[in-house]
Amino acid sequence: MSTDAKNSRISGFHKDDIPTRLARVAAFAGLDDETVQHLANMGNLDPQLADRLIENVVATLNVPIGIATNMKVDGEDVLVPMATEESSVVAAVCNAARQCYDQGGFTTSMSGSLMIAQVQLVDVPDAAHARMRILEHKAEVKALCDDCDPLLVKLGGGLQDVEVRIVDAAGGPMVVTHLIVDTRDAMGANAVNSMAEKLAPHIESWTGGRVYLRILSNLADRRLARARAVWTCDAIGGASVRDGIISAYRFAAADPYRAATHNKGIMNGVSAVVLATGNDTRAVEAGAHAYAARKGWYSSLTDWEVTAEGHLAGTLEMPMAVGLVGGATKLHPTARACLKILGVSTAERLARLIAAVGLAQNFSALKALATTGIQKGHMSLHAQNIAMMAGAVGDEIEPVAKALVAQGAVRVDVAEAELARLRGQG
Repeated sequence: MSTDAKNSRISGFHKDDIPTRLARVAAFAGLDDETVQHLANMGNLDPQLADRLIENVVATLNVPIGIATNMKVDGEDVLVPMATEESSVVAAVCNAARQCYDQGGFTTSMSGSLMIAQVQLVDVPDAAHARMRILEHKAEVKALCDDCDPLLVKLGGGLQDVEVRIVDAAGGPMVVTHLIVDTRDAMGANAVNSMAEKLAPHIESWTGGRVYLRILSNLADRRLARARAVWTCDAIGGASVRDGIISAYRFAAADPYRAATHNKGIMNGVSAVVLATGNDTRAVEAGAHAYAARKGWYSSLTDWEVTAEGHLAGTLEMPMAVGLVGGATKLHPTARACLKILGVSTAERLARLIAAVGLAQNFSALKALATTGIQKGHMSLHAQNIAMMAGAVGDEIEPVAKALVAQGAVRVDVAEAELARLRGQG
């Protein structure tokens, strides 16, 4: 083995300042000076804040934030910031919103702001009796949980209910206590996790079993955001387009292979707003996909129908665990700015706006699939990225991109040839 082999066991790395960490990474990876300087430029995020948000920070990744226009939600016009690296996502929401704007845009609602913490109890031979013993202590459970966060209780939140389930598992039955907690304007992970931790020894003493996991569930099915909208046939291009969208939806509703891509399109919009506002994209995505499988098979998060008047009606219902307090939402200056643009003052309003964006995104994807195909609109925007990858700069980007679209060949090699021709080298 070579004596100069790379070793990732870097002693004291977490104690280094950011420039020192970056220098050590550069030496390990053989980064050139230009790359190091690029990583050292942390944009509009204070390096000291970045170093507190996560561990072992060396750089930041600037994701573009676009604004979805034409959005009317519950009778109010809003501009929606979306953070994404994917072409056509923001444009799709703008187009969908424009086409239903005159019909009133999007109407939204929320099931509540309840989150679930799970406390797993094992090694209990009398699972049914253990379940009863826990339920008999419901008042004590509430007092213990509410004591974890008096401010939350003061704001109208706190423990709302206790449910106890018996889960048949490979190693024997588990008794799983669900703490149903109203987290108000917080996403709630820290609050419910603290409650579960505090309750654990009490459940052990009441049952004689052993508590193992104490953690929230990201299947936030007590915190559902809902959105609906109607698109007239005249606005979308006729009855044939309407019927094509319905057919595309039915495919997703029946087939998990199609549903996975169908729902990914919804999440293109949802995750972009979640990220822009400093919320947890992974939590929302996990909840969405778990909810899509709630019937025992994986299916569409949206439903599409024809109204009595012959128009196209779409609905979306999905878990939406987002908040306005805590974590990056409160600390990240860009997230705070995006919340100001949205003009939201409650987590419920934020969740409802995100659901509207998800429905808009799904409409545009289904319409594209039912008409010109998904690639035409996407590739016309993506062609600009390919042009830049080929080396086009400034005024060269647009003509190269248009040439790629005209040829129907959005590829780097074609872009390089077009760029050379543009520069008089071909």
